[in-house]
Amino acid sequence: MRESVIINEVGLRDGLQNQQKLVPTDQKLDLLVALLRAGVRNVEVTSFVSPKAVPQMADAAEIYSQLPAKDSIDYSVLVPNMRGYERARESGAASVAVVTACTKTMNQRNINMSLDQAIATAKAIVRRAAVDKVVARIYLATAFVCPFEGAVDPARVHQLAGRMLDLGAAEVIVADTIGAANPVEVARMFEVLVPRHGAQRLSGHFHDTKGLALANTFAALERGIRKFDASIGGMGGCPFAPGAAGNAATEDVVNMLESAGYATGIDLDALAAAVIVAERCVERSLGGRWMSWRRSKGSVQTKIQDE
Repeated sequence: MRESVIINEVGLRDGLQNQQKLVPTDQKLDLLVALLRAGVRNVEVTSFVSPKAVPQMADAAEIYSQLPAKDSIDYSVLVPNMRGYERARESGAASVAVVTACTKTMNQRNINMSLDQAIATAKAIVRRAAVDKVVARIYLATAFVCPFEGAVDPARVHQLAGRMLDLGAAEVIVADTIGAANPVEVARMFEVLVPRHGAQRLSGHFHDTKGLALANTFAALERGIRKFDASIGGMGGCPFAPGAAGNAATEDVVNMLESAGYATGIDLDALAAAVIVAERCVERSLGGRWMSWRRSKGSVQTKIQDE
C-alpha cells in the first residue's frame, strides 16, 4: 500500500492574492469546483484580511458562505489578527491559519506588527481557537531568508516552532516565502524539527522563485514531512515580500509524488483542466513544468465536463 502525502491547495488564497486582475467570486468558486473534481481535499480558500490591503480577498465572507461539501473537505482560511479571526468565525470557519514571520521587518511589512506583537497575536488566536474548537495552524514565514534582513538563523525558527506548538497550535507550516532556500537548508531544518515535534505537526510551503521548490519539497519529504502547500498552475507570491514569485505548482508536486510511489488522491488529468480554469480567472498562461510537458503532447483537456 502506498504511503499518503497531503496536498494543501493554496491557489485560491496565496495564488490569487497578488494577481493584478481582480477575480470575481463566481470564477473563484469555479476554480474550487475544478480542484475538488481533481481529488483535492485540503484547501486554503481565502484570507480575512483588510480589503484595502488585499483587494483580491474582499469577498472572503461571500466565498466561505458558498463553499461546497463543507463536511468532507478540509477548508482553512488565513487570518492576520484577532479581527480577522472574528470575521472568519462569523462566517463559520472551523480552521484558521495565522502568519508569523521569523523576522522583525517582515512582520512589520506584512501585518504591521513587531515580532513580539505577532507572537502575542498568534498566542491569543491559538488560545481563542481552542475555546471555540477551531483548528489553528501557524505559518512561520521567511523561515530561511527574509527579503529585508537576509538569511534567518535556523535556531530562531526552531525556537519559534517549538513555542507555537507549545501554545497549542495544531500545525506549524515552515514557509520559504521568497523561494530562497535550498534542499540542504531544508533538510537541516527538518532534521531538527521532526525529532523534536513529530512530522505530523509540521508541513512545508515552498516557492519556486529559483526553480528549487520541488527539490526542497523532496528534501522535506525525505525527512518525514507528509503535508505540503501547493498552488494550482504555480500561482502566487506575497504582495508584501519583494522577490516572492510563484508557489510550487500543485500539478508538479502531485506528479513528483505519484511518480515516486506516494499517494496523493489527486488526478493529474483533472488537474490539467483545473489549470485551464485558473488561466481563465487571471487571463494569462499558467502551469509548471508538468503542464508544459502535457501541452507538448497535445493532450490537455480544455473543457470542464459537468459531473
